[in-house]
Amino acid sequence: MKFEDGTATGRADGAFNGRPVSDLRQLRNLEPRYEIIRSQALSPGESPAFVEKTPGEL
Repeated sequence: MKFEDGTATGRADGAFNGRPVSDLRQLRNLEPRYEIIRSQALSPGESPAFVEKTPGEL
């Protein structure tokens, strides 16, 4: 999360023991992970249709 005052905080289950971090070096470590997740995520318009369709397929 990036805040208006320029600070940021990040967290990932497998990194830094799952603790939130705000150190810039640690945040740079997390950014590629977030970019991969973001690139694979559905758009806000596609997500509701996927959620509605998925239970019928399980």
